[in-house]
Amino acid sequence: MTVTEPAGGARSTTDSTAPRILIVDDEVFLADLVASALRYAGFASVTAPSCAEAEAAVARESPDLIILDVMLPDGSGMELCQRLRRAGFLAPVIFLTARQAVEDKIAGLTVGGDDYLTKPFSLDELIARVRAVLRRARSTETARGGGLSYADLEIDEDAHLVRRHGTTIHLSPTEFNLLRYLVCNAGRVVSKQQIVDHVWEYDFGGNQGVVSTYISYLRRKIDQFDPPLIHTVPRIGYMVRLPTP
Repeated sequence: MTVTEPAGGARSTTDSTAPRILIVDDEVFLADLVASALRYAGFASVTAPSCAEAEAAVARESPDLIILDVMLPDGSGMELCQRLRRAGFLAPVIFLTARQAVEDKIAGLTVGGDDYLTKPFSLDELIARVRAVLRRARSTETARGGGLSYADLEIDEDAHLVRRHGTTIHLSPTEFNLLRYLVCNAGRVVSKQQIVDHVWEYDFGGNQGVVSTYISYLRRKIDQFDPPLIHTVPRIGYMVRLPTP
């Protein structure tokens, strides 16, 4: 396993307000190295080597973000992510994977992950992604002015809640921001590249397929009610609108 050390610079110290990061990886050396790098960058970090210990750490630490290896000794990191999402855990998840296939990466995002990083990786890149994902997750927490609505869909930005037909719908931070972006542009077509630029805020290596995957994932939650609101405009992009009579 090759990891590039972070670039030099002044050391940041953590405090009680520092974001809490949980690193879940059974490679103890790697987990400790990542935890040390994150503490150096000003985060609070803890580690767990298995799914079982990760679930206990989530209950105990209430982390602001999880860095999660896909392959763990007692199960799949993707299955763990699904369990956490079903239990109502909404903090972002960054997957670590040795798999290069785009399908594997998209699978991680589909089960509720917010980003992925392929081994071997640079610690500087990992820290940059942690900051970007946390920034994206917290953008709605600092928003003011109540919320957004379209038809029977309500987005409460202060509480980070989504309701449709009066039913609360649980979304991950990335799903929430994608829906918010679509609703802010209701009646207007937005392209995949616009969505990547405004929702992910950094380059996915030109892979816009993740947008289609997330749109599909969001539809299963939002458009379980009639009428469907999220529509595809072939060869152009996506939009939120009521169906044409």
